[in-house]
Amino acid sequence: MSGRGAAPAAEATDGGPRPESVTSFTRRVKQLLEGTLGSVWIRGEISNLRAQASGHTYFSLKDAGAQLAAVLFRADAARQTVRLRDGLQVIVHGDVSVYEARGQHQLIVRVVVDDGVGRLQREFEALKARLADEGLFARERKRLLPSLPRTVGFITSPTGAAVQDFLRILQRRGWRGRVVILPARVQGEGAAAELAAQLALAAEVGGFDLLVIGRGGGSLEDLWAFNEEPLVRAVASSPIPVLSAVGHEIDYTLCDFAADHRAETPSAAAELLTSGFIAALERARQAGDRLGERVGASLERHGTTLDHARARLRLLAPAARVEQAWQRADELRGRLGAALRHLAQLRRQELADARGRLLRASPEPRIELASHQLLSLWKRLQAASPASVLNRGFVILRDASGQPVTRRAGTGPGAPLEAEFADGRLRLRAEPGK
Repeated sequence: MSGRGAAPAAEATDGGPRPESVTSFTRRVKQLLEGTLGSVWIRGEISNLRAQASGHTYFSLKDAGAQLAAVLFRADAARQTVRLRDGLQVIVHGDVSVYEARGQHQLIVRVVVDDGVGRLQREFEALKARLADEGLFARERKRLLPSLPRTVGFITSPTGAAVQDFLRILQRRGWRGRVVILPARVQGEGAAAELAAQLALAAEVGGFDLLVIGRGGGSLEDLWAFNEEPLVRAVASSPIPVLSAVGHEIDYTLCDFAADHRAETPSAAAELLTSGFIAALERARQAGDRLGERVGASLERHGTTLDHARARLRLLAPAARVEQAWQRADELRGRLGAALRHLAQLRRQELADARGRLLRASPEPRIELASHQLLSLWKRLQAASPASVLNRGFVILRDASGQPVTRRAGTGPGAPLEAEFADGRLRLRAEPGK
């Protein structure tokens, strides 16, 4: 391999070519491409667009004959004014390079210029306008979906994630109907024909209340089978109501417009077709609750009436009248006993009152009270007598005339004194003090 920028191949010592490593060969290819092609301008349609959290954007540029891997790094992406999307026709400027880890050549995009609507998008809009003019998408052609479908056919790929999500939601919501998977390819050449054939088969076999046709999300190219005219016409002419559930919320196909109703996703289709069942189940539950309440109230009302009738029968029975007479006699006996006990209590109370008045009129209590008062005065007199004071440890000091000495100044040095104790008297003489 030779050319501008290419490194010469290594040669063995015996003159023959020596094998080189994959890495070495890939680097030579990279050097050759980058050195030969350099910066280029390329026109194409964007597909398989993938924006990464790192800020880098990966996509493919394609036309009718080939496709080219491209990458727009974060720094270059921040400078662009064109909002990239699948199906957008663009002109890009960048450098050809080789991603060595995969040995894949790619275009490192530096500039993106909008080149108008892509080919697939143009075909989509043109076919949509033509079919709309025919009235294929007219609202008056739409049929109401059955509120309680018993048998539903799902035309899709049996191995896709969409069918698993669809069935899981039906099971979670407790739907009691039957689902028949009508297998068909949903992408690539021949997919539209298989999908249309399954629509025809469902109409021929019969027994279906509703048909769901769809798949998971993807690029415009991935979903293109649902934009092909034969399938769109087959959906519009189906004798069985059709619910289209293709892609994600932002994805629209011509089958969505031709179908009787569109669901944003296959999961949303499962929720939609079970909504009537859930509502009917709730109405049945509420009706059951109301019926139970009314039956309970009726039973309670009639039970009360029956109890009253039983009570009246018991009152009218002879045995009941005898029992009532005995009960009346017991009641009168009790009332008589109570009256006699009350009268006796009144007489005892009157007697107690008379006895109290007699006691209050007797002189004995007044004599006893006066005696207590006299004793109290005598005790107070005894407590204040000199003998009582001496018994408590005090001494009465008297002078020669027998008068009590109450002040020191009342005695002189050598004056005779007499001390009276509780048990006798003692003569003293005053000594001068300091």
